[in-house]
Formats: sequence, structure tokens, C-alpha cells
Amino acid sequence: MPANEILAILMFASFIALVFTGFPVAWLLGGLAVLFSAFAVVLKVDFALPIPMDWAYTSLTVDRIWNVMENWVMVALPMFIFMGLLLDRSGIANQLMTSFARLFGSIRGGLAVTVALIGILLAATTGIIGASVVLLALLGLPVMLKQGYDESLATGTVTAVGTLGILIPPSIMLVLMADRMSMSVGDLFLGALFPGVLLGGLYISYILIIGWLKPEHAPAAETEPFDLAAVLDLVKAIIPPAFLILAVLGSIFFGLATPTEAAGVGAAGALLLAVIKKQLNRRVLNDVLQETTRTTAFIFAILLGATAFSLVLRGLGGDELIESALLGLPFEPTGIVICILIATFLLGFFLDWIELTLIVLPLVSPVINSLGFDPVWFTILFAVCLQTSFLTPPVGFAIFYLKGVAPPGIEVTTIYRGVVPFIALQLLGMFIIFNWEAIVTWLPARAYG
Repeated sequence: MPANEILAILMFASFIALVFTGFPVAWLLGGLAVLFSAFAVVLKVDFALPIPMDWAYTSLTVDRIWNVMENWVMVALPMFIFMGLLLDRSGIANQLMTSFARLFGSIRGGLAVTVALIGILLAATTGIIGASVVLLALLGLPVMLKQGYDESLATGTVTAVGTLGILIPPSIMLVLMADRMSMSVGDLFLGALFPGVLLGGLYISYILIIGWLKPEHAPAAETEPFDLAAVLDLVKAIIPPAFLILAVLGSIFFGLATPTEAAGVGAAGALLLAVIKKQLNRRVLNDVLQETTRTTAFIFAILLGATAFSLVLRGLGGDELIESALLGLPFEPTGIVICILIATFLLGFFLDWIELTLIVLPLVSPVINSLGFDPVWFTILFAVCLQTSFLTPPVGFAIFYLKGVAPPGIEVTTIYRGVVPFIALQLLGMFIIFNWEAIVTWLPARAYG
């Protein structure tokens, strides 16, 4: 095996091993890029090994990092984050919870269905997993437990539904994927719409089936009658998030604004709703701005480290090595895609979605293109697979978000049991999307031809 391929394997293996040390991932990625660049140059200069890297290549890495910081598409990230965090403080979800509970609470599993519907609406407006899970837990979990819901079902519903924000547009994950894959953000937003609704529908169907088969796990709640006043309250509760969804996604889908401009529209719309709800003051705005800055800095630090890491890995021939290894598998093209998804699912037990998006996706995308698959279809399929990483132990962040705000007595093992059926539903959703490509490709094709 050539020396450069040995270095590429050692570089990737070092990253996987060092992730478990708990050291910040951004520094791991950047540090390994610098270290293995030095190894490559020393081995080439001092030992005359045929390694296709030199000092000029390291300057290319610096230029690539600078290009990332100049990318206008990435400007959408902080504005979408700001929009989601501000909506978290606006009281919209609280009003939705009250209105939907009056509509669905009287049926078995109705409160859990209410949480799922609110989660879908929050996903289409916030896209911030931590904020969605915490908000749904604070609003819905105590009510469900008070009505006698099974703890595993209640916690599993909140945790799984809260992760829909990473898939349903506007999703910061899809913005990152579009940048890494040199694809249209609008195509990915349109392609993710039906899969996101599909997963939400699977969750709701499962809850209703449990309520029918095991009524003691999801009993009907005693609620006020659903009359004309309740209908008006529901309409008033739905209008603000519907306005924001139309302003952000509608401006993109109808070609009125770029994703970056639409993110600005969303941020302004969130400010307007907070003012109308009388939830905006200096302290709230200061908290939201600080949290937006911290979250954006965290994502961009990993983005810069991953850019350097992937470029050095590519300079060592890592992408050709991975491509030849995958194409050398004794499977048909669909079998190779399945192997990639299985590997991604397993890596999701240990790595965060950001690392998988920035490192693994660019490495496997040439294989997908060479096999002739639609890149939008595969990217959305990859995104659905990454959604499971929020629920799978030991690095299931949504589980720990919920544990941090759950009522006393809710153990982590209870949450683990609760998320298992929803992980199975996500895998079922992947199976449906894998076999019916039009779920992803139909809407972009209709919109953009």
C-alpha cells in the first residue's frame, strides 16, 4: 500500500479514536490536519516518498478556509439560529399546546399527538433541536404524565419529535450539506419537505396505534369541549407560525429570495412576532444574541476544522481510497448505498451530525455520483439517517436535552426505552424514501424543472 494511503487511514483512524477523549472536535480536526500535513511533507522531503503533498498544498488549505468564510450561503446559519431562539421565547408553542390539546386531548393518545403536531410546526419555524426538545418537554411532558401516560411513550415522543427540526426546512443541517456538496439549498429544502412530513405522520400513526392497542399507556384526557371559541383560538395560534413558514419557505420556493435573504426575512419575522406577543425586551434580546453567537461560533469552528481535515485527507488520496473500497464491494449499486447508510447509522452512535456532514458526506458523494444516483435524493436520505444520531446512545444529544429538564424520577434508561420504537420508525422512513425516490425528487422537479 502506498505511503500516502497509509497516512490517510491513520489520519481517519486517529480522529475516530481521539473523539472519545472528549477534546473539542474542532481542535481535533484542525490539529490532525496540521499534524498529518507535517508528516506528509517530512516524509516526502526527507525520505523521498511519493506523497502528493507539499508546502504549496498547505497554502491551498488556507485559501479554502478563507473561501468558506466568504461564502454568502453560510450567512443564513446565524440568522436561522437567531430566528429559532427568538421564537422559543415568543410564547407561540404555549398557545399551540393549549389549543391543540382541546382538539385532540379527548382521544386516546391525543396529548401525544398534540405534542407531535406542535413539534412539526416548531421544526418548520425553529430548526434548533435543543430548543425544540426542551420546549416540548416543558410544555407537554408534565401534562402527559399527569394524565397517566406511560413514561417511555411520553419521553420517546418528546425526544423524537423534537429532532424533526434538523430535517424539516429551514434546517441548518441542509444549509451545511448544500455548501459541502455544492448544491442548491432550495433543492434540498424542497426535497426534505415530504420526508419530514412522512416521519411526522409515522410518529402520529404509531401513537394512535398504541392508544388503540394499549389504552392504559395513552389514555384520553379530560378537556374542555371543542366549540367555536376553541376553533378561533386554534386559528389564532396557527397564524403566527404559518406566517413565518410562508415568509421563509415561500420566498425561497417561489423564487422571491435566496436562502440567505429568506433567513433575514425569518429573523425579521421572528422579531416582529416577539414584539406583537410583547415578549421582547433588552434581557431577552441580549440572551438570544449571546446564544446565537455561541452556537454560530461552535458550528463555524467545526466547519473550519473539518475543511482543513477533509482537504488534507483528500491530498493524501483518502477520497480515492474510500471510493475504490466502496466500488470494490461485491454488491450492486443499491447495495453500496445501503452499506454507506449502515456505516453512517453506526457512526451516529459516536459522532455528532456536524462531523458526519462535514467529513463523511463529501467523501462518499463522488461514489454516489459515479453510480448515477440523484444527489438530492441521496443527500436527503443521508440527512434522515443522521437524524437518528440524536436518539442513539451514547451520544444521543436529544436524550440529554430531555433529561436536563425532565421531572424528577425520569431515568435515562426510561428515555432510551422510549426512543427505540421511534428509531425503528425513522429506519422505516428511510426504507420508504430509499424505495420511492419521488418522495424527495418530485417537488424540486416541479418547482425548478
